[in-house]
Amino acid sequence: MAKTPRTWTGARTPSGLKRVRQAQSRHEVLQPRRTAAKTFVAKALSAAAQPADSTIDPIAALAEALSALDGVAGIADELDAASGELRELDMRLRDVASTVRAFTSALEVDPGRLEQVEAELERLADLRRRYRVETTAELVERSAAARAELDALADGVDPVAASAEALDRAQGRADELVAALAKERRGAAAPFAAAVSAELEGIGMGEGEFVTELGEREPSSSGADEVTFLIRPNPGLPLAPVAQTASGGELSRIALAIAAVGGGSTMIFDEIDAGIGGQTAHAVADTLVRLSERAQVVAITHLPQIASRADRHFSVEKVPGDPTHTRIRELGEEERREEIERMLGGREFLSTVGDNASG
Repeated sequence: MAKTPRTWTGARTPSGLKRVRQAQSRHEVLQPRRTAAKTFVAKALSAAAQPADSTIDPIAALAEALSALDGVAGIADELDAASGELRELDMRLRDVASTVRAFTSALEVDPGRLEQVEAELERLADLRRRYRVETTAELVERSAAARAELDALADGVDPVAASAEALDRAQGRADELVAALAKERRGAAAPFAAAVSAELEGIGMGEGEFVTELGEREPSSSGADEVTFLIRPNPGLPLAPVAQTASGGELSRIALAIAAVGGGSTMIFDEIDAGIGGQTAHAVADTLVRLSERAQVVAITHLPQIASRADRHFSVEKVPGDPTHTRIRELGEEERREEIERMLGGREFLSTVGDNASG
């Protein structure tokens, strides 16, 4: 079946011909503008896509893009919207540039300023060393005090009399503190000695007697009391200063007992086991475990009776080298068993002891 050709009959009318001519005329007018729009937009996009270190002026590039879009205004809504956004961006960019220019113009360019500042800092450091202060704030306080003293001199105040008055006030306050400390010590001496004696009983010195004696001495930062610890190791012996009477093992146990009574939240014992062993070492270990319930206890020991009771075990060893250094590391369970065995005399020794006991 043959197809009937389609024709535009409206174009044959005078009004139809007029519309065709108007469309052709509009196309002929807009075509150059569309071509120009493509060119302008391509240039604008090319300028916007320049890298940050490009020498192109962003404001100039933005102005060029705006000019390009102004040249094609009314062709498309999308281009008109883009033109409005670029115009707003242009205003914001110019505001930012103006602010930065104002800031940089306000900066004082003085090549010698850095040298001047460094010299001033060095002078302040010298003053801190001279007047033995740690901070510049303390230096300022000293300066204010010196000015006040100078003002007092100007007002007729005798600096010697003022210093004597200040010394009397400070001495009076020191005397009050010394008296209060002495009173507290006298009240605590007997209970403290009784508590230490109780601790000594638990570590194998039950027959001993411990006494705190207070005397007088010249006042110092620790008061005006001469504190002496006296010990009677066995009945029938006179009381004597611990430092002169106690043996090495007794000194270790007395130090432990004093720390157990007066120690704080952390106690460190460096070879508290010196001069002791056997059952006494077990008693010292029991005391350390009891103290660890209320404080952190660190004990450096060579005795397996004490090391085996610790929650954590660290090995400290000297490593030869240049220079020689010390290494400390926490032991695992297997390493700890081996270390305890070594402290007991080694596997061969333990085997011999076991054979002798069984024989």
